Amino acid sequence: MQTQLFSKASPVARSALAALALAVALGASVLPAPVLAQSLPDFTELVEKVGPAVVNIRTTERARAARGGVGPELDEDMLEFFRRFGLPIPNRPNPRGGPQQPTPEGEPQQRGVGSGFILSGDGYVMTNAHVVEGAEEVIVTLTDKREFKAKTIGSDKRTDVALVKIEATGLPFVRTGDVGRLKVGEWVIAIGSPFGLENTVTAGIVSAKSRDTGEFLPLIQTDVAINPGNSGGPLINMRGEVVGINSQIYSRSGGYMGISFAIPIDEASRVVDQLRVSGRVTRGRIGVVIDQVTKEVAESIGLGKPMGALVRSVEAGGPADKAGVEAGDIITKVEGRTVDRSGDLPRIVGGMKPGSKASLQVFRRGTYKDLNVTVVEFDQEKPRRTSDREEAPKPAPTQTSLGVAVSDITEAQRRDLKVKGGVKVDSVEGAAARAGIREGDIVMAIDNTEVSNAKQFEQLVAKVDRTKPVTLLVRRGESANFIIVRPVRAN
Repeated sequence: MQTQLFSKASPVARSALAALALAVALGASVLPAPVLAQSLPDFTELVEKVGPAVVNIRTTERARAARGGVGPELDEDMLEFFRRFGLPIPNRPNPRGGPQQPTPEGEPQQRGVGSGFILSGDGYVMTNAHVVEGAEEVIVTLTDKREFKAKTIGSDKRTDVALVKIEATGLPFVRTGDVGRLKVGEWVIAIGSPFGLENTVTAGIVSAKSRDTGEFLPLIQTDVAINPGNSGGPLINMRGEVVGINSQIYSRSGGYMGISFAIPIDEASRVVDQLRVSGRVTRGRIGVVIDQVTKEVAESIGLGKPMGALVRSVEAGGPADKAGVEAGDIITKVEGRTVDRSGDLPRIVGGMKPGSKASLQVFRRGTYKDLNVTVVEFDQEKPRRTSDREEAPKPAPTQTSLGVAVSDITEAQRRDLKVKGGVKVDSVEGAAARAGIREGDIVMAIDNTEVSNAKQFEQLVAKVDRTKPVTLLVRRGESANFIIVRPVRAN
């Protein structure tokens, strides 16, 4: 039987069978056959299920003056594509590709095209704020070609989320998913109107989560093809649930280049809930300017690992100032919630109700402190208070091994800067200059020890281990930052 099998098989098969027989004879374990690669996902059911709840949004605005020419977002090749297939050219009132006629001032003209999706059967539609911003009229077109004039309930520029309403009932609507269950690498699809091409479906995978490209939102990064007109459309998982709003692309040309971003649906839903009730979003603030904490700084000041939000400056008279927060503090917790990254702080505080009390944990000079702050409503930044500094004769500078010459600062300067101590940098060279210290900087601490005057500064520098980096807390203007200096070895 074995002989017949070998005689009928091809030379390649006979060689493979012989190798297998030899492996068995020698007692080698036989490896299982490789698992065939899974087939690509079929998105047809998802599109049939969710597609009817995705809408096209067209906006118009009043013409302010006659316009001509082509918008900068489309090059000649793209314009030729639209002309050849008889498609409407985005942001142009004449879709036939002929000479563009001026629009009389005050007449409605097409402004842009975007996407959206229906949240409820009674006509609430979610989209991007930039899709409806400045629009005189918003037209929502369903997949069955029905058109409705929509009312903008409210929009929030900071999260780029808007809510509009059309007068209709019994509409198909989407189901939202749990962003916490979303995994990097899983398949997702987008449905929208890129370049005005309605109900276009594109697919890809989740490339990353929690990208800090938004001020108040950690965005979802995907490689789903997103182009102008997709804005406001849904990002959908394989269960047919909306997990995000397609909002941004990374591009050098204005078109898709392989990276796109979506607003997480849970964050967007919280914004929409406020818009539906009051037409606006209310956020909290505590009045600090923050920065990230690097690994090197965290290790040098005893924080251990890079976490929290470094306070660069504190608004004079603001909530944080009244609570005792100082420039150079690192906010590590708010109401018991850990601030892992600097971007977490505005999101946590922004979600708090103005007027509420919040506990802060800050890391200062090597120890943790608990402070209580009253959250106020977020508004435009107030102009910073400035005052004329009292001029005084400059004390003789003290030169140190760090390459920094310092001198005492006056009481008036301390009051103006709102610092308890510190010394002024009069000149800088060598290691300190390479580290980024500048003349006029105020050195407030060395290795978690506060500096009160030039003499103490000199004593602290004399005690540092010259084989190790030295961490200085430096105030520059309104901001504070940690600067790591590697001392020059003595000859």
